[in-house]
Amino acid sequence: MKRIVLFTSSFLLVAGCHYTMNYVISDKRARVHDYITRELESNQFPGIEYLVLNADSILFSFSGGYADIAAGRPVRETTTMMIYSMSKTVTAAAVLQLVEQGKVSLDDPLIMYVPDIPYGKSVTVRHLLSQTSGIPNPIPLRWVHLVEEHSQFDEQAALQRIVKANPGLDFAPGEKYAYSNISYWLLGDVVANASGSTFVDYVRQNIFRRLDIPANEIDFVIPSPQDHAKGYLPKWSFLNLFKSFVIDARFIGDYEDGWLRIHDHYLNGPSFGGIVASARAIGVFLQDQLRPGSRLFNTDTKRLFFEQQRNNDGQPIEMTLGWHIGSDSGRQYFFKEGGGGGFHSEMRIYPVRKIASVVIANSTSFDAKGFLNTVDREFLQE
Repeated sequence: MKRIVLFTSSFLLVAGCHYTMNYVISDKRARVHDYITRELESNQFPGIEYLVLNADSILFSFSGGYADIAAGRPVRETTTMMIYSMSKTVTAAAVLQLVEQGKVSLDDPLIMYVPDIPYGKSVTVRHLLSQTSGIPNPIPLRWVHLVEEHSQFDEQAALQRIVKANPGLDFAPGEKYAYSNISYWLLGDVVANASGSTFVDYVRQNIFRRLDIPANEIDFVIPSPQDHAKGYLPKWSFLNLFKSFVIDARFIGDYEDGWLRIHDHYLNGPSFGGIVASARAIGVFLQDQLRPGSRLFNTDTKRLFFEQQRNNDGQPIEMTLGWHIGSDSGRQYFFKEGGGGGFHSEMRIYPVRKIASVVIANSTSFDAKGFLNTVDREFLQE
């Protein structure tokens, strides 16, 4: 049997070895634990972190599998992974803080904060947050750079190149919902210019530090290389078959036990997908949003954060000012998914049940949505 190291919130298990439990896990927790263990043993993903919580406590926590297959290094509850587009919700929170402070208005034209753009005066901050800007969304697979290149990387030059290559709007702002990574990349400049700080420094001080998230578990650079997971593509997958067409060869590593390693890298725009974090760190952010009083903003701003948006015709769209709106088995939830080279993740808030969940796995092909649809149900039942 393949040896898989599993860490739960309370005990260590090694698959294939004997162990003794000195307490009883509830049936639902046992079922979820067994399900994830089977997924790991069948090599569905190298490693995973999964967390379910309410406003006051962690209901279930699982960290297991491998952060580094070749080295045999396990995933622990402090292990960081790339969360990619889940970062957008944090970016939205930063923008809304500045709205609360009167430094930004939702109906301000983007050009007030980023003057050198080709999109005119009709695109507003609200349009960017609600993904109704009309700004194009070219495939961002190559909007990345190696960790070794980061100290010399020029984010603004990279952004200007992308904007110059995509100068026209796809539709009139506010007409409809359409996802755009460029929109959230530009919101990073809104935060920077309105706050007088860099986007990264602003978020570190006003979100990460304000929530007292340990610095070794969240940042825009890898906080602790020895506790950061490697990202992987499954050897037998569509993405691996056509990797040379979508991924620069510099990012491709070696095969390790049926998985292709992707070299450590960062996204070119931190505001649209740059956060590196553990599931536990994201759990702190989610818990803050579940509590009646958020440490990030006041009650009115928090309400705005979760308020469903509308298009120009007054029709509702499946988006707030930072969250997507989903439904499973009749249960509405707010969510944000993130995926890219070597990792896939999703976080959710279920407002009626007042619980939240987050999962991160170090496999591009990991079905985060399907995973949460399956396991979250155990904790949503009355």
